[in-house]
Amino acid sequence: MSPTTPARPPAPAFAQALAEGVLVLDGGLSRQLEAQGCDLSGALWSARLLADAPEQLGAAHAAYLRAGAGVLTTAGYQATFEGFARRGLDRRAAAGLLARSVTLAREAAAAEPGTWVAASVGPYGAMLADGSEYRGRYGLSVRELVAFHRPRMEAFAAAGPDVLALETVPDAEEAEALLRAAEGCGVPVWLSYTVAGGRTRAGQALAEAFAVAAGNDQVVAVGVNCCDPAEAADAVAEAVAVTGRPAVVYPDSGERWDAAARDWRGAPAYGPATAPRLAAAWAKAGARLIGGCCRTGPETIAALAEWANPGPGPESDPGPEPIPNPVPGSSPGPSPAPSPD
Repeated sequence: MSPTTPARPPAPAFAQALAEGVLVLDGGLSRQLEAQGCDLSGALWSARLLADAPEQLGAAHAAYLRAGAGVLTTAGYQATFEGFARRGLDRRAAAGLLARSVTLAREAAAAEPGTWVAASVGPYGAMLADGSEYRGRYGLSVRELVAFHRPRMEAFAAAGPDVLALETVPDAEEAEALLRAAEGCGVPVWLSYTVAGGRTRAGQALAEAFAVAAGNDQVVAVGVNCCDPAEAADAVAEAVAVTGRPAVVYPDSGERWDAAARDWRGAPAYGPATAPRLAAAWAKAGARLIGGCCRTGPETIAALAEWANPGPGPESDPGPEPIPNPVPGSSPGPSPAPSPD
């Protein structure tokens, strides 16, 4: 990090912070950027702004910080060497933009000491920008996927995030590749699948998918994101049961994308009014990182933050029940998940 880059928060370490209670993640970065008037229609999506309008990313991070997020997620999801190369940037310039994604979040986080920064690492399909991150099965071997993911992970890790968010993963084979690519980077990771119908988008059973992370001490949380909120509770319980780790959960709003009309349909099932109730159930099932993905904004995160950090008084929620062995390395094997309400 440069001398002007704010330092990471002091101890406790990120894994220990999860052992102490729920951390509220931010919401959909694209939702806030669109609210700020940004055009995200290109193949690079929000990553384009790393080069063209970094101040917009800083403003979006600040909006979620004001809402009460305790973890800010970077604009790294679609940021890759290959994607930037298509725009004409060489590897040195691309590496600078990958690092900038972390720096922007860290600078925003400095306004609230103790805020954590998660470097978003999207799946291979996000780079293709053809929707295949919701299918998986790219026709690549695990070894080829490792070769794709490792250089960008090294660039993110060198910029000093607190955790790598291996997110919106559609396929257990890609999850295996991501975890291999993260080995030796010196930064903890969370692993989060996108799911539908109780399975990964590639069709694997969730028990099989979560087992990829079992016994891996670099993994601090396992769970789901970018999914229907109705999928979340069962997935959280399964993740904790299989891995013995805390769960991470940040679903979409529940609205449906109409590809023909190019618009969202239906009412949100996960928003400011419903988020605290849903989050309480997820926390009882073992979730310790809770936030939002597509179509969730600062209003939803503010509701989560108020639930997770209630003021004193007789009506205050005592918080989530502890789960066994939440810190990686504290147990030789997984522990059963508590039952949700």
